[in-house]
Amino acid sequence: MSILGGFGMTIAMAKRKDPHMFVKGLLPSREVPESGGSLAMRALGWGTLYSVAGVGSICFVVWKLLGVQNLNEFREKVGSVLPRIPKKENPGRGDFRTLRELLEYIIEEDTKKKSAKES
Repeated sequence: MSILGGFGMTIAMAKRKDPHMFVKGLLPSREVPESGGSLAMRALGWGTLYSVAGVGSICFVVWKLLGVQNLNEFREKVGSVLPRIPKKENPGRGDFRTLRELLEYIIEEDTKKKSAKES
């Protein structure tokens, strides 16, 4: 909500500051043959194309370098190369019905830690 509000306020300030140039940027004219919106859409389209093509090519190169035939082989090879992350046995409670219950649990755990440090 704050992002939308900030964006709206910025647009309103730009329109209030110079209404003639604001309208000039919205509609194509002889001086500016392309509107700001169409320029932004074109930039978004090219950026999307470049990012999808780039990530796709990186994935393809890694796939070919590993020499795998399916996703299960890929998972096993990558799993053997990357280090294992140890799992915690008991990370804590996670079944809270309300926000109040969560906050009470956090306060209770904090007081336990403080009392353990003082002992």
